[in-house]
Amino acid sequence: MAVFTAVSDSQLTDWLQNYELGEVIDFRGIASGIENSNFFLTTTRGAYVLTIFENLTATQLPFYLDLMRHLASHAVPVPDPMPRRDGALFGTLNGKPATVVTKLDGAPELSPGAAHCIEVGHMLARLHLAGRDFALYQPNLRSLAWWQENVPAVLPHLSGDQRALINNELAHQSAFFASAEYKAMPEGPCHCDLFRDNVLFAHPTADETRLGGFFDFYFAGNDKWLFDVAVCVNDWCVDLATGALDTARTDALLRAYQTVRPFTPAEEHHWSDMLRAGALRFWVSRLYDFYRPREAEMLKPHDPGHFERILRERIKTAPPPADGN
Repeated sequence: MAVFTAVSDSQLTDWLQNYELGEVIDFRGIASGIENSNFFLTTTRGAYVLTIFENLTATQLPFYLDLMRHLASHAVPVPDPMPRRDGALFGTLNGKPATVVTKLDGAPELSPGAAHCIEVGHMLARLHLAGRDFALYQPNLRSLAWWQENVPAVLPHLSGDQRALINNELAHQSAFFASAEYKAMPEGPCHCDLFRDNVLFAHPTADETRLGGFFDFYFAGNDKWLFDVAVCVNDWCVDLATGALDTARTDALLRAYQTVRPFTPAEEHHWSDMLRAGALRFWVSRLYDFYRPREAEMLKPHDPGHFERILRERIKTAPPPADGN
């Protein structure tokens, strides 16, 4: 179970005195995630999620929590952090920063179809546009500089072929990121981790697909919007066995996104490069988690081979983006 910091009933009662959330009805740990301790919290005022941050510090949290508040105020369905009586969006619980956010409706769809991809593509574009006037800035902390720093740490665990692949791709991405076209691409706050298990769908009827919302913004940062789309497509539109893109789902997601925000010519030209960047980012992070796990982690790390296959597929096949028409 992914709860690293336990909370007793008395600790919860004392901590909630800082909020106006009513009386506790139910409180239980959430058996998912590897970064934080999460709990479902139901009170007489509503349903919430309490998160204790195991790695993020108090100085890092304002970007993430304020971004979620900003997006929620712009009608993007995300968890909305609840202010304490003193107005702060987080406090300290068991010596660690913690927050309470609203609980979204729905459940993840781990076998998505084109209809799910349409909902995700449309809302991701709305999220990007809604973030244009967000005042805080933080770079994507798992971007090129992080890859360059951590690839050497995993190289001893790779075969000769894998080392050649990761070093060649890192060199390719370093050149891409240094290009004038890359630097001119539109950017802003991005989720940076919009996988299937970070999106909820509500199903009011058997034949209706309705987005419940996006959550887990704790890898968010300012990046190129196209990178956020590529990360999303690499998960939502992929054949899990081979890493190849599913044409119907890819087309559905990209067309839906571009009905809200069309790609620029530079984005269209470098779509393949960004798909490769998204694949490299998660191959490196999964290799790092697999071979250099933190002692506190209680869940089995994800298979690094999945994103190795995806990267090889993206290098082999360069699909053109849908034009949104």
